[in-house]
Amino acid sequence: MSESERTVASTSPRSIPSGADLDERYGRTPRARRRARIVGWIAGSAVALVFLAWVVWAGLDGTAPDLETRDTGYQLTDDTATARFEVTVAPGTAVRCAVEALSEDFEIVGWKVVDIPASDERTRSFVETVRTTMPPTTGLISRCWLP
Repeated sequence: MSESERTVASTSPRSIPSGADLDERYGRTPRARRRARIVGWIAGSAVALVFLAWVVWAGLDGTAPDLETRDTGYQLTDDTATARFEVTVAPGTAVRCAVEALSEDFEIVGWKVVDIPASDERTRSFVETVRTTMPPTTGLISRCWLP
């Protein structure tokens, strides 16, 4: 090839690919868009299904009865603490509570588990005395649970 032929060949315009060729090369075809849309619908449906299951599990499952406690006072002696408290629970539900006595340093110096039988009343008041190993500074409900 002569020098002039090489110059002409290197300066000749190259063919520019059409838009369809570029779309095909980079995967922007109607088939790829349809596949992406299907994957999007499947992923969105899965997220919606998981969210719906969580709502049912967390919010709409009302089988567990509400349980509330409130300390209303205490009385102390050298070797006992008497705690007064209220328990609010659905009628017909038995409850078990832990009553504790604390020292000045918030150490547990007395502990007692109390069984509260089921009743027709929703809120009931109780008084429980706990023997202690040291002089207490308070008597209160530690926690309550359903047996």
